[in-house]
Amino acid sequence: MVRIGGTRLHVMDAVSVIGAKRDGRELTDDQISWVIDAFTRGEVADEQMSALAMAIYFQGMTRRELVRWTAAMLDSGKRMDFAALPRPTVDKHSTGGVGDKITLPLVPLVAACGAAVPQLSGRGLGHTGGTLDKMESIPGWRADVSPTRMAEMLADPRIGAVVCAAGADLTPADRRLYALRDVTGTVPSIPLIASSIMSKKIAEGTAALVLDVKVGAGAFMPDADSARELALAMVELGADAGVRTVALLTAMDTPLGRTAGNALEVAESVEVLAGGGPSDVVELTVALAREMVAAAGIRDVDPADKLADGSAMDHWRALVAAQGGDPDAPLPTARHTAVLTAADSGTLTRLDALAVGVAAWRLGAGRARQGEPVQAGAGIEMHAKPGDPVTAGQPLLTLHTDTPEAFARAEAALADAVAIDRTAAPAQASPLVLDRIE
Repeated sequence: MVRIGGTRLHVMDAVSVIGAKRDGRELTDDQISWVIDAFTRGEVADEQMSALAMAIYFQGMTRRELVRWTAAMLDSGKRMDFAALPRPTVDKHSTGGVGDKITLPLVPLVAACGAAVPQLSGRGLGHTGGTLDKMESIPGWRADVSPTRMAEMLADPRIGAVVCAAGADLTPADRRLYALRDVTGTVPSIPLIASSIMSKKIAEGTAALVLDVKVGAGAFMPDADSARELALAMVELGADAGVRTVALLTAMDTPLGRTAGNALEVAESVEVLAGGGPSDVVELTVALAREMVAAAGIRDVDPADKLADGSAMDHWRALVAAQGGDPDAPLPTARHTAVLTAADSGTLTRLDALAVGVAAWRLGAGRARQGEPVQAGAGIEMHAKPGDPVTAGQPLLTLHTDTPEAFARAEAALADAVAIDRTAAPAQASPLVLDRIE
């Protein structure tokens, strides 16, 4: 701080802010507000913000720093307001996993229970899939929805939900910073993850939020302690902002459901809405729906009933059609398939989520860089899950792709993904919900 003519001037520069965090010092509110604003305006260069992100990765943030950082991200753009809607708003966010298609059946299910669900979603990158990529495999479906149309869909009792991309004016600082984190190895930073997720969700204007924090080999948080730390940080940020927030820690050592891909996961989600589908997908969908309905203040409605009576399917069809999609159109299929079989008989004891996710990505279901196209039909079908009995030679995995030259790289990713125990007895699946934080 300097004085010129009796006036105090705050002098900020990126190098000083980077140095302070690099050396383990706590950033001031003014430093945080300035660096986020300057980065959004282009005054702080990408390489400087990348250096700051790496310093935060190693030094962490205090609770005060995290609160201010999140607020500064919010202040970089506009906020949405759904207070005038005739129904309570609630949203869900997953930290990402393999086969995690839960948003697709969950959103129409919660809408069928009487809540409005403004689901702003993203695209996949690397081994974790993106909700928008999955939805865009539905012929005609569009991710871009205007704020006015969003409000109309949320207020419409036949729809009650929207799944779409966030507008460019919503937390633009986060959009720029996320792109840098992805290419600089700083994605796993708990403060940066928490502020990124919660700034977007708070800006989205929902009154309540349920977080699905994944734990395990296929998740960004591989162990329960780090996942719990992340969940607690996000719950506290939500509470500070007046958003009712609860988090579930859920298992991600094994892929969810029987598919990993885009159109493959849409088809599986429709099975769930039709009253079938894999038991783990149904279980987690209903568990999260119950949390969302309770957070929205809706009483005497059990989501399991709305799934059983077809109400959720009705809302799904209306939602898809409202965004230009044809719910009756055949989904895309890949031109080529390859089947991997069991090498032995016994009980399948392991199906590694990370390996399956990487293999699906290599088949074309995911992208290595933002903006790359994905194959709608690419992915993996899983014919057995841990605990199931298998016989030597039976199909375990079917690989789908339009580019058969990708089979070799996908199969290499799956080389150590499966374990079969000749002596183990078939067993029930491990619990999906590991903890609850509010």
